[in-house]
Amino acid sequence: MSRGTVLRRLAAHEGRWLVSLGRWVARQRIGVAPGDLALGYAAAQAALVYGLTFVCVVETVGLGVLLAGLPGVHAVMLVVDVYTVLTILGFQAAAVTRPHVLTADTLWLRDGARREIRIPLERIAAVRYDLRFTKAPEKDGNEVVELRVGGQTSVTVELSEPVVAVRLLGQRETVRTVRFHADDARAAVAALRARLTEAGGGAAPETGRAGAPETGRAPAPETDGAAAPETDGAAVRQG
Repeated sequence: MSRGTVLRRLAAHEGRWLVSLGRWVARQRIGVAPGDLALGYAAAQAALVYGLTFVCVVETVGLGVLLAGLPGVHAVMLVVDVYTVLTILGFQAAAVTRPHVLTADTLWLRDGARREIRIPLERIAAVRYDLRFTKAPEKDGNEVVELRVGGQTSVTVELSEPVVAVRLLGQRETVRTVRFHADDARAAVAALRARLTEAGGGAAPETGRAGAPETGRAPAPETDGAAAPETDGAAVRQG
């Protein structure tokens, strides 16, 4: 990827979180149309973001006192500090104003202003509540993407057909499993299952089995020896 392309993508990212700051102040959400269901995820990181913002503000005031006799240096550091505070707040603003969105036919997952994944509902094979705390994202190449918030994911979506996700700098990857966080994860799973039923004319019956262990895989559905008939919708397994 050329340096120019990287710079353009970074500039676009800066523009998105700056726009998010304005929308946050105006209490507006981006990309949520009437009839769509917004699934928020910003609450899990709010305490950390606001704490870090407070520390940066205190540091800005302290530097202002220490550099009072050096107006040139003080001006430069003030610009840097103010931009840092705006960046931190923009990180939270992007998460608040750009929630995950469940439409009539698509699950639109977003990671603030950094990236997004659009998943057609017809490609969702299973969805379940799956709380995980991870220290590092999954390695590239295993077709798993994690959109973590506060170091956690709480919903796992498995696909019957892969989708292509694009990272911040343009890298493309094939995805078959997506893990993301929602503030009310169980309600998000229930809403997604209901929307799958509406979109496909009925979901596969739930088996009543417990959720999968920490492997990222859902348990295989129980059968009575006969193959389940094909449907127009996605099969949803008990999480």
